Amino acid sequence: MDDAVLCTHDGHVTTWTINRPESRNPISDDAVIERLVSLVEEANNDLDTRVVILTGAGSAFSAGGNVKDMAERAGMFGGTPDQLRRGYRRGIQRIPRALYHCEVPIIAAVNGPAVGAGCDLALMCDMRIAASTAFFAESFVKLGLVPGDGGAWLLPRAVGAARAAEMAYTGDRISADIALQWGLVSRVVEPADLLDAATELALRVAVNPPHALRMTKKLMRESERQDLEGLLELSAAFQSIAHHSADHDEALAAFLQRRPGNFHAENRGRR
Repeated sequence: MDDAVLCTHDGHVTTWTINRPESRNPISDDAVIERLVSLVEEANNDLDTRVVILTGAGSAFSAGGNVKDMAERAGMFGGTPDQLRRGYRRGIQRIPRALYHCEVPIIAAVNGPAVGAGCDLALMCDMRIAASTAFFAESFVKLGLVPGDGGAWLLPRAVGAARAAEMAYTGDRISADIALQWGLVSRVVEPADLLDAATELALRVAVNPPHALRMTKKLMRESERQDLEGLLELSAAFQSIAHHSADHDEALAAFLQRRPGNFHAENRGRR
């Protein structure tokens, strides 16, 4: 359902808002999963989209899994062990796969608690800004569970192995200020300023040539699994494409003429 995650556009900036405030924005429901996956596909296909802001409606960013459904063995939390395994793979795990392959940068505007899979959802984004009232908890162990949506891969890359272990093994929450100290977020602002701060960052991203932006994100992703030699080869290939793009011509002209660049989706082809 489209209302599970709202989508708005403002120029080259797209905002996705998880819209289940009455249950603190869980992401284990089929409607939320389907909507996020479809929104990533839309962003990848829309060359006018240059950056996405992801946030939650109401007081929470995301409570992660629906604990009520867990207790009732309902939805993705019901069935035999084999059915549960397939349920995770065909359900909530579609979100990290989709967000990982989103071609444009994603900014998490963490407006409140980010718990369990909600914490991992923030980690799936490229950049994170938190309201001062937000907190983060890799809290699966508190429910006798493990990070089922990629948190064991995402968290150490954000805060380092030792701090990730502390969060995952205790399940304790950390404040927005601690998250800033640990590098989990890049900025903490007052709640009323959160979306303005996220939009300001998004606009700083969106002014750049879209083809170079998407290829830069791809290189950042590939750097997580390639050695230096492999990444240098891919960088050379991407750079040769970039040098022959209309956006490169416009960026050079704008730089030399000391004016803002004027980039259009239809001008991404070779010259």
